[in-house]
Amino acid sequence: MTRRAFWRGFALTPLTLALGACMTLGPNYKLPDEAVVNAPLAQGPIAGADHAPVSQQAVPADWWRLYDDPALNDLVQEALKSNASLRVAAANLARSREAVAVAAAQGGFSGGASAGFQRAQVSGEQYLLFEKVPVATLGDMGINVSYEFDLFGKLKRGVEAARADDEAVEAASDLARITVVADVVQAYVESCSAAEELAIAHDSLKLQQQRVSLSKRLRDAGRGNQPDVTRGQTQVDTLAADIPRFEGRRRIAQYQLAMLLARAPADLPPAALKCDRLPRLKQPIPVGDGAALLKRRPDVRQAERLLAASTARIGVATAEMYPSVSFGAGVSTVGLSGDLFEQKTDSWSFGPLINWTFPANGQRARVRAAEAATGGALAHFDGVVLNALRETQSSLATYAADDQRADSLRTAYTSAKQSADETHRMYAAGRESFLSDLDATRTLTSVHAQVAAAEGQVALDQVKLFLALGGGWETQSPAASAQKGAQAPQAASAAQHAQ
Repeated sequence: MTRRAFWRGFALTPLTLALGACMTLGPNYKLPDEAVVNAPLAQGPIAGADHAPVSQQAVPADWWRLYDDPALNDLVQEALKSNASLRVAAANLARSREAVAVAAAQGGFSGGASAGFQRAQVSGEQYLLFEKVPVATLGDMGINVSYEFDLFGKLKRGVEAARADDEAVEAASDLARITVVADVVQAYVESCSAAEELAIAHDSLKLQQQRVSLSKRLRDAGRGNQPDVTRGQTQVDTLAADIPRFEGRRRIAQYQLAMLLARAPADLPPAALKCDRLPRLKQPIPVGDGAALLKRRPDVRQAERLLAASTARIGVATAEMYPSVSFGAGVSTVGLSGDLFEQKTDSWSFGPLINWTFPANGQRARVRAAEAATGGALAHFDGVVLNALRETQSSLATYAADDQRADSLRTAYTSAKQSADETHRMYAAGRESFLSDLDATRTLTSVHAQVAAAEGQVALDQVKLFLALGGGWETQSPAASAQKGAQAPQAASAAQHAQ
């Protein structure tokens, strides 16, 4: 071995050792043991589930099909294809995927080429020539290539952060999906409920008009009086005043439905426009348990992925305090334009390049800032988990209370109908006063309207409960659903996402 070769090898030894000791700085991500998602309050049955008409079965991906309403199924499928909010979410997700591709393309091999020509007067003294250098046309052409070594994991952590951000955007897209589905079902339920209450109002009005007609006949026959007719007509006018309110509610619900489907209101499917009965569930609402809830909710998954991204950025900030090493090579030809590509204008070079910005000017503070941001991301994650539990528990409590109220009102309606029928027969036979008949009829129509309103509220409560449960974002492919479910935080145990 020659002395020159020996010293060349000796000079490259530190670089070789550095490349062999590549490390990834910063903490490896895992779901913190102290996260609320691992606490006992997030496990087991959901509080309040035992007081509501629900089951412990898993929430299906297409929960709206539990209504067994073909018109509703068609509306949801159309909204998932044409809704503007979902198009925005899809664009955001596509942009996020490209950001991951950009992060993955950093480091490694890179290269470039340059070419330039200029007419110039070069300074002679610059080259220690003490006479004027002639004006000439100069050329400069070159090609260079380099490879950057990720010695301290800065690029790797950057890719981790980008992928976690992308998964958070995907979770936000899923959240937009379940919100659109719930909005469609809610608008459809509201339209059907308003139509049903409108029909009941018309029936009540017709019934009261029959009572007034009878009171007029009794008055004309000398068995009644004008005040009875007047009181009855007042009740007719009162009932008629409610009809525009139901018609307005129905139109508003249809406008909402049209917006969600990107249609004109008049272009809604005929089945949606004609619906005049509340869609009813064919079975108790399946709610599952707390652990399944937190795995399923997209906002929980989004917050967990943002925590993972924030953790990866600690490694990025830490690695920026250490040198970056790349190995490059280049060839060029520089000189008079007429001499380019001749041996006297050729140049080449290769070798390592170490670039190290000493950890000053607040770089250590940037690391501490990244650590503080991660603490904030954990607090946000905990808050989202607690809010998910609260929303579901509150929805269950509201649903249970409104369902019990609807049951009581249905019992009251049965009693009021029986009382009204009996009182009216006795009035027609002259054994009861018109005032008693009017009061019984007023009670019947009032309770009937309350039953319809209560049942409509129960139907809306059911939709809100489904939204709180977080179902509806999964694709219809079981494999795809399993893949997304695996990305959710493991609420049953402290799942670790080492990347």
